[in-house]
Amino acid sequence: SQPWPGPPPQPEILAPTLPRETWASKYEFLLSCLGYCVGLGNVWRFPYLCYRNGGGVFLIPYFIMLLVTGLPLFLMELSLGQYGAAGPITVWKCCPLLKGVGVAMLIVSSLVSLYYNVIMAWAFYYLGSSFQSPLPWSCDAPWNAEICKVAAVAVTWRGCVLQNASGTTGWVSASEVFWNEQVLGVTHSSGLEDPGPVQWPLALCLLAAWILVFLCMLKGIRSSGKVVYFTATFPYLVILILIIRGATLEGSLNGVRFYLSSDWSRLQSAQVWSDAASQIFYSLGIGFGGLISMASYNKFDNNVIRDTLVIAIGNCCTSFFAGFAIFSVLGHMAWRKQVPVGSVAASGPGLAFVAYPEALSLLPGSPFWSILFFLMLLTLGVDTLFGNIEGITTAILDEFPALRDWRRKTAFLAVLCISFYLLGLLLVTQGGIFWFTLIDTYSTGFGLIIVTLIMCLGIAFCYGINQFCQDIVDMICRCPPWCSHMLGYFKVCWAFFTPCLLLFTLIYTFLDMYGVPLRYGTYEYPTWGTSLGVCIGVLTCLQIPLWAAVALCRESGTLSDRFQKATQPLHSWRTATARDVAGDVIDVPFTITLTSSD
Repeated sequence: SQPWPGPPPQPEILAPTLPRETWASKYEFLLSCLGYCVGLGNVWRFPYLCYRNGGGVFLIPYFIMLLVTGLPLFLMELSLGQYGAAGPITVWKCCPLLKGVGVAMLIVSSLVSLYYNVIMAWAFYYLGSSFQSPLPWSCDAPWNAEICKVAAVAVTWRGCVLQNASGTTGWVSASEVFWNEQVLGVTHSSGLEDPGPVQWPLALCLLAAWILVFLCMLKGIRSSGKVVYFTATFPYLVILILIIRGATLEGSLNGVRFYLSSDWSRLQSAQVWSDAASQIFYSLGIGFGGLISMASYNKFDNNVIRDTLVIAIGNCCTSFFAGFAIFSVLGHMAWRKQVPVGSVAASGPGLAFVAYPEALSLLPGSPFWSILFFLMLLTLGVDTLFGNIEGITTAILDEFPALRDWRRKTAFLAVLCISFYLLGLLLVTQGGIFWFTLIDTYSTGFGLIIVTLIMCLGIAFCYGINQFCQDIVDMICRCPPWCSHMLGYFKVCWAFFTPCLLLFTLIYTFLDMYGVPLRYGTYEYPTWGTSLGVCIGVLTCLQIPLWAAVALCRESGTLSDRFQKATQPLHSWRTATARDVAGDVIDVPFTITLTSSD
């Protein structure tokens, strides 16, 4: 034989897949989850729902829904992520038939991230505008006074009388003029079909918001885990300061009484229970994939039951106490205007960017209070966005481990943020608020509830509720007696009560969606607009049957055999015996036991 010309060829050495990160400490995980759950809804939605649904009486259905729906689903997501050490798509190796649930979560997180950072852009804009005296959203400011003069209307105390779209006159606050005219430019748009030009100041603020997210997420949980020490705790400091300041204001007690006034007859209304369920559902961040992703970086023996109780109860208590900070200041504004508190209360952006800024403009040293408030909104929103982006990146990186290389991961994160920024420019046009409301309403509507319902039923009846409880016991190792009792309670909820309440919420959502047309102010959305919104929700739901069909096609045999195989965990699914408490993989046979009750 001829000698080999030159040195013998070297075998190709493939670079090993980089291991997954873990939290530097359990406090980083707790603060990240708490910051993810405690978002803008705790400040601008819960207090409004509380006063609208009977005041203090609303706390009864609220905490019942927390016990029956919120805690069980929260624990389910944390346990799934921690036991499987995988993101919302890869974790469904435990039941390949339900991989579409993870894909649907990815779509929901992407839609929410798309519009959620627009709120951060608004907060940036108001934060920058707060470094002025007087604040630009009062008629004391030259800009608002000039607008009122141009409109040829009478300028009243802290407000103005403007003609609305119907030609009649009505009282409009100066902060509302600033919000609609200066910030949004919505008065120059006729609706969805007329978005108009981009509001470039908002576009720059949106760019700043995405740059902030990119920098904080650049090193994954190693960087975001450090940032949350500030972003997750600062809102509590501001809420405490606002409560103390509000207690010293004249008329604040009227606002607190209005917030907590009890109307026991409201408990007979189905809407009250539906509002309680939806608030628990959305405020805990269930169904978005962020909880699964963050829990996947935990150590295997972390006590998920303890974390569930701490985070979920802490989130709900934050909502309750934030109401005192909101309504004490609104009560003072109502007292100054000599109007009922109900006439100045609002929800959503109307509270955060119209009603509350106007109330702050009445306080001595108003720029200082305004800066504090919008810094709080910024940190609340950024924490929630961290969880959503973490859910997206973890889902993609687990499916494509080669992207875990630092350079590739940085490039991927940059492409992701740039894409979201470019798509988000539609939402900062003059008609962007109409698109914002449409995506906000339907991206987290019936589709998200269906995804969570299928997740709950799939774990309970496909993976096996007994096996799932055993997985939790294996993780906790030395399970205290109270944990065992709690697991028995959660088992009953997962099998019956939680799915039933999710089904009730879903039915009521459909009735509300088709019974009341979608509106923003006086603008009623056209049929094609609501149809587009429904398509957004349907797109999310379609992922479940689509990927279930893919899983069935990959198996062999009869349809019944394929279904049975597609519901069995893959051999790569980590069992408690396949990983020690440090997270190291041990090469042992794959075993799993299913009982007849599964």
